[in-house]
Amino acid sequence: MKANETSGNPFHGLWGLTNRELKKWYKEPFILFISIIQPIIWMGLFGKAMNLSAMFTRNLPPGFPSELADQIMIRTFGTSDYFSFMAVGMLSFMTLFTTMFSGMSIVWDRRLGFLNKVLSTPVSRGVIIVSKILSATLRSLVQATIILVFALLLGLKTSQSFTPINVLGIYAVLFLLCMGLSSLFLMIGIRSTRWETQMAVVNLLNLPLMFTSNVFSPVSVMPDWLQPIANVNPVTYATDAVRQLLIYEMNFNQLVLDFAYLGVFATVIASISIVLALRYISK
Repeated sequence: MKANETSGNPFHGLWGLTNRELKKWYKEPFILFISIIQPIIWMGLFGKAMNLSAMFTRNLPPGFPSELADQIMIRTFGTSDYFSFMAVGMLSFMTLFTTMFSGMSIVWDRRLGFLNKVLSTPVSRGVIIVSKILSATLRSLVQATIILVFALLLGLKTSQSFTPINVLGIYAVLFLLCMGLSSLFLMIGIRSTRWETQMAVVNLLNLPLMFTSNVFSPVSVMPDWLQPIANVNPVTYATDAVRQLLIYEMNFNQLVLDFAYLGVFATVIASISIVLALRYISK
């Protein structure tokens, strides 16, 4: 009777499997340190070295007003401070690199025999996928908080329209991006039996997803052939939404569009991932 009641619960085992994934992370401080230090290095070195506003102000022809550099920066990047522009991109950068390894865990679970043990219990196959999505999302949000604090300490400049409530919007944006990307990489890993295959796919996708987005430069300055790709990249919409909430003077219509796109992306990809799990995950 108890077994039947347990198997009738669609969320049975969700927290247990999620906590198992999280333990791999918080019980290994070195892994946490490495995952956080990389975007901090990018912010501290690349973000500060690429001092574009200084390049303009120090190289203007004689007689040109110094305010011209700020106007150019604002028209190009939406802010006069490139570091702030790039630091926000680091949140998406970190999210991408955290979620892309979520599919690797299911490959190792299959190889080590843990997946067979889970499938012998009343836990739903869909719950297996949802637990991995949830754990990747929680890890990303914690790391995003740490990186955001470091960005503020390094000089990130918020807009006049920024309020503490906007932080909730930032978490919502990153939640949707994590949900969509982790589902995508899990969907790829469902049928993989070799970690080498999964790693090859991850390495193939991570750089195109990052550099065909607005993490480092605005879409408007990209080549004409690259802009349509950037305009369908979910990382572009997530980064723009966080900038709207954090460093831009908020464009409400654009923010709604960003949320709508990310919501559809996350829902569709997560649904496909769960359907594939129900069909293809087996002993």
